[in-house]
Amino acid sequence: MATALLSPLPSSSATSALSWLRIRHRANPVLARTGWLSLTLAIGALVLLPLDTRLVTNAPVWLKPLKFGLSITLYAWTLGWLLADFPAAVQRSVRRISQGAALSMVVEMAIIFGQAARGQASHFNEASLLDGVLFGVMGLFIMLNTGLLVWATVLAWRHRPHGPAGYVWGLRLGLVVFVLGSVVGGVMSGLNQHTVGAPDGGPGLPGLGWSTRAGDLRAAHFLGLHALQVLPLLGWLASRHSPRRAVLLAWGGAGVYAAAVGLLFAWAMLGRPL
Repeated sequence: MATALLSPLPSSSATSALSWLRIRHRANPVLARTGWLSLTLAIGALVLLPLDTRLVTNAPVWLKPLKFGLSITLYAWTLGWLLADFPAAVQRSVRRISQGAALSMVVEMAIIFGQAARGQASHFNEASLLDGVLFGVMGLFIMLNTGLLVWATVLAWRHRPHGPAGYVWGLRLGLVVFVLGSVVGGVMSGLNQHTVGAPDGGPGLPGLGWSTRAGDLRAAHFLGLHALQVLPLLGWLASRHSPRRAVLLAWGGAGVYAAAVGLLFAWAMLGRPL
């Protein structure tokens, strides 16, 4: 079903757009609703961004909620599309993965937005008992989400998803690289910060905030997580070629992409800015 969802829509047809939205909702209503919720919260953060002048780690307090709201929207909708192509034999597992991932994202959003409202950092914050408990709870649910994606990866490799060969391999490899990107997030939690060689909150790239004076693991983490969108899309585009060539393109693209994630991770661990 995801391959159909990726098909272009007639730009002049509002009816087709509504039909496409209904199909996406039917494919995975739990993750579809989660995406709409996070998008609504992101819009709220965008409205508050110029109105609330407080800073957290030298960044506007509503900037992180805005970025996470958009990222979670993209994640929830993408995962819903991809899981729609899993075969009928594993749909019970798909429902559990969807429910667990949705719950994990709702908890993460609640903590990130709640901490922003308090004017506190949501990540790596153990300044008080409450801050430490909230960060710990968020970490537990992120571990749950990662475990669910490992489960989805195993299912995708054991039970062939629907779609042409290039797309299927893009989906499988996208899940693998996503899990690797999640491991980078675990490294950040172990360090209790995302900057290597300097405290968090220093000078950073505009909008992204990635450190310009020390290593920053967020670059590798970001690239790894968005393999979930890039590699299935690459495989789908490669499927316009012969099956053999499409598979080679999917594997080659995934290899280059994974190497880029590894390079960014190693560069950051050396304490070098992007």
